[in-house]
Amino acid sequence: MSRYSKLKETSGGLKGPAGSRVIALAGSPNVGKSTVFNALTGLNQHTGNWPGKTVAAARGVCGYKGEDYIFVDLPGTYSLAARSAEEEIARDFLMTGGADAAVVVCDATCLERGMNLALQVMELMPNTVICVNLIDEARKKRAAVDIKRLSDRLAAPVVATGARSGEGLDALMEAVRLACETRAAPYRVPYPEAVERAVSILEPAVSERLKGALDARYVSLLMMSRDASIDAIDRGFGLNADEDAARALERAAAVLDGAGIESLSDALADATVREAEAVCRDTAYGEADCARDRRLDRILTGRLTGIPVMMLLLCAVLWLTITGANYPSRLLAAALFWLQDGLSGLFMKAGAPVWLHDMLVTGVYRVLAWVVSVMLPPMALFFPMLTLLEDFGYLPRVAFMLDHGLKKCRACGKQALTMCMVCLNLYLKAAGSVRISGFSAS
Repeated sequence: MSRYSKLKETSGGLKGPAGSRVIALAGSPNVGKSTVFNALTGLNQHTGNWPGKTVAAARGVCGYKGEDYIFVDLPGTYSLAARSAEEEIARDFLMTGGADAAVVVCDATCLERGMNLALQVMELMPNTVICVNLIDEARKKRAAVDIKRLSDRLAAPVVATGARSGEGLDALMEAVRLACETRAAPYRVPYPEAVERAVSILEPAVSERLKGALDARYVSLLMMSRDASIDAIDRGFGLNADEDAARALERAAAVLDGAGIESLSDALADATVREAEAVCRDTAYGEADCARDRRLDRILTGRLTGIPVMMLLLCAVLWLTITGANYPSRLLAAALFWLQDGLSGLFMKAGAPVWLHDMLVTGVYRVLAWVVSVMLPPMALFFPMLTLLEDFGYLPRVAFMLDHGLKKCRACGKQALTMCMVCLNLYLKAAGSVRISGFSAS
């Protein structure tokens, strides 16, 4: 039995009661995906792992028209290209998690940003519902999305929602119900001619092996791009052991080489982004109201200004963290060590032995006081400031700018935040050492 057959069988714990439907809930960060999830599932939520994965995913039950729908809240991701653990988790669940349908949540105020992910999910999973969330925020910004035209353009159900107020949630559940009962065709992103010719060579042989278990076109693209996930698929279906598939893969690779396509993954990403732009150009309006965001993009992600602005902002965050933390840190240290003197007095009055005083007060309490006074104030400043940058949409811009450079060392742009954390951690270690040695000297 193949790995994928076993996975579908063992996902019975995920499916829950007989007759319930599993719905994958996907979306980029900050599009209201968790709000949609909470609004639909209410308090019927719990966390668990699906078979083959150690990463927990929130899942909850929503009852609708006498049926139970189990929503699995996948990690927020901008793409299924699997350059990070979150993207790999989302893609693998959509491919092998036994979901009956998928809901992709997009931001109505910035539809293009989420449409890239939506097109990829629709390629992988035909029974997909597009949830255009934050429609109330779009009205405030005088932006609009032509829902009917978008649905016709994608040949898929599209629902406008305002999850915080509950707007459109009934329509969303009705669309999910129909998606589970309807067999749809996967969306076909138009790739360059050479890619399409290569796919047409490889797809028949792959389809013969998959026997309808997975989308042959999508798996063919994974094979040609040498995606890491193809190894797991191969163990289940023996694609590399199939002589016809191996010969077809060689011919497809020759077509790509002849067309000068060095990186198929980049060609696929470029085609998907262009298709997302075309879809949104036809269906999203209010571009004049977004002119301010575009002007900011030219500055914040510009070739000449992007990196200097990023350095200034991140240095400002670190400087404010370091400088601003000094004052509360001193006050906190003074209060905690004043309390230490009081504890020492209590131990003396009680006639406690010296070894007990040294162990509990000089040892346990003083170390705890050092750690709290040194570490707590910087963390209390650093994380709220990063949260503000994320809410304003600046951290995704940083990830975009650094992605190309970090790809050269087999990383991705989203690790820019990790770099900030490393810088802060180094500072805290140095500051902690100096401050602790100062306490020791005193």
